[in-house]
Amino acid sequence: MATNLSSRPTTDTFSKTSNFSANNQRRYTIDKIFKAAAWGATIISVVILAWLLLTILMDGLGTLNWNFIQSFPSRKAERAGIIAALMGTLWVMSLVALLTFPVGVGAGLYLEEFAGDNWFTRLVEVNIGNLAGVPSIIYGLLGLAVFVRVLEPITGGRSVLSGAFTVSLLILPVVIVSTREALRAVPNSMRLAGYALGATRWQVIWSHVLPAALPGILTGMILALSRGVGETASLIAVGAAVYISYTPTGLQSQFSAMPIQIYNWIGRPQDEFHSIAASGIIVLMTVLLLMNAIAIYLRNRFQQES
Repeated sequence: MATNLSSRPTTDTFSKTSNFSANNQRRYTIDKIFKAAAWGATIISVVILAWLLLTILMDGLGTLNWNFIQSFPSRKAERAGIIAALMGTLWVMSLVALLTFPVGVGAGLYLEEFAGDNWFTRLVEVNIGNLAGVPSIIYGLLGLAVFVRVLEPITGGRSVLSGAFTVSLLILPVVIVSTREALRAVPNSMRLAGYALGATRWQVIWSHVLPAALPGILTGMILALSRGVGETASLIAVGAAVYISYTPTGLQSQFSAMPIQIYNWIGRPQDEFHSIAASGIIVLMTVLLLMNAIAIYLRNRFQQES
C-alpha cells in the first residue's frame, strides 16, 4: 500500500505535465494558423492593391500631362482637364483641416480631461461613437438643409464654405475619438508629476499631456482627412458642380471636386474619358499622398521633440 501511495503523486504530476504540454502544443498550433491567415490576408490585400494601381497607371499615364492638369472640363476628352476640380478639392480640404483640427481636438480634450462622469457626458460619448458610422449621404442631406438653405446668406448656398462645413461634420467624430484615445495613452504619472510641482490642470495639459498625445492626434487627423478627400456623396448632395469652367475665388464660390469629376468621366461611354478618369485618379492619389506626407512629417517631428 505504501508503494502505491508514493507512486500516485508521480503519476498525477506526469498527467498534469502531459496535459500542460498538450495545451501548449494546441495554442502554438492555433497561433501558427492565425499567423498564416494574417499573412495570407495581407498578401491578398497587397496584391489586389498593386493590381489596381498598376491598372490605373497603365490607363492614365498616357493622358497625364501638364495640359490635362491646367485645362477645364470639356465635352471632348482631348481638351478636358482637371484644374477646376483640383482647385475645388484644395479649397475644401484646406478649410476642412482648419475647421476640424481645433474643434475636434478641443472637444476630445474637454471630454477626456475636463468633463465629469455624468449622464450628459455619457450621452455625448455614445452619440459621437454612433455618428462615426453614419453614411456620408446623411451628412450631405444635413449640409443641404442647414448650410445651403438655412445659412445661405452666410455660406453663399452651394459654395466652398458649405462643402467644407459638411465634410468637417463627416470627419469630426473620427478626430474626436482619436484625440481621446491619444490622450488616454499618456501615462497618468505625467499629470501627477505636474500637479506635484504646483502646476494647474491647464498648465499640465498644455505643456505636457497635449505635446505627448499630439503624434497620436495627428495620426487620427491623417485618417480623417484621407476619408474626407475622397468623399463624393456628401458633396453631390450639397451641390458641388459636375461641370464648371472656372476655379474658386472665395469661400462663397461654386466649386467642383476631383471625386465628382472622376465619377462623371467614368460614367461616359467613350473610352477616351475612361483614360482621363484614370489620370484624374492619379492626381487625386498624389494630392492625398502629399497631404499625408505633411501630416506624417509633423507627427514625426513632434514625436522627436516629446
